[in-house]
Amino acid sequence: MPTPPERSDHILIVDDDAEIRLLLGRYLEKNGLRSTAVADGRAMWRALDEGAFDLLVLDLMLPGDDGLTLCRKLRASSELPVLMLTALGDETDRIVGLEMGADDYLAKPFSPRELLARIKSILRRTRSLPPNMQAAPGERLCFGGWTLDTVQRQLIAPDGQSTPISGVEYKLLHVLATHPQRVLSRDQLLDLTQGREADPLDRSIDVQVSRLRQRLNDDPRNPALIKTVRGEGYVLSASVTAAAP
Repeated sequence: MPTPPERSDHILIVDDDAEIRLLLGRYLEKNGLRSTAVADGRAMWRALDEGAFDLLVLDLMLPGDDGLTLCRKLRASSELPVLMLTALGDETDRIVGLEMGADDYLAKPFSPRELLARIKSILRRTRSLPPNMQAAPGERLCFGGWTLDTVQRQLIAPDGQSTPISGVEYKLLHVLATHPQRVLSRDQLLDLTQGREADPLDRSIDVQVSRLRQRLNDDPRNPALIKTVRGEGYVLSASVTAAAP
């Protein structure tokens, strides 16, 4: 029997500029991707309800709910990769977008070729880890007495109190918690949490791990939860269970 053709990735574009929607849709389809383009948040939610998508290209400046608000709401129930677009070049907007859960950020004006490269990079890194446990939308990940709430994006201590955690720290802990007892390299962690290639001198993952250990009251000299595997990376050594909220 003939081998069925592979399903091409389906990209949802949300931008209120009709010309951009048309241009991007045509370019992505010319390069082997399927695309659906809508103009605002309401149409985005309808599209997500009606179909399955592999990545969301989301403009920051939209009528009604803006891109940051939509991204935050989406992250309460979905890990769909998000590439944020903006006409603003302010680094603050980029940081806020990443804190809200965007996987990457691209400032307008941009070339369709660059957008395609970013899309492929996001899809590649979100699929770069071997499958392990996957948190269903709305679940809590429990380990070592701690709970990571994937709806509120909060870390809950064993005594039930919420522990402050940044967006970057949440992403890092979420990656570790959905791949428990598996060693993840610094390159993998940097790529998955911050959306960029690793620099040999980049120690930001080490800094974030150090901060997470402080949040988790994990002794840095002899950590019980996030352990260092010399020459390889980090591992969440505790077993993880998923529970309904």
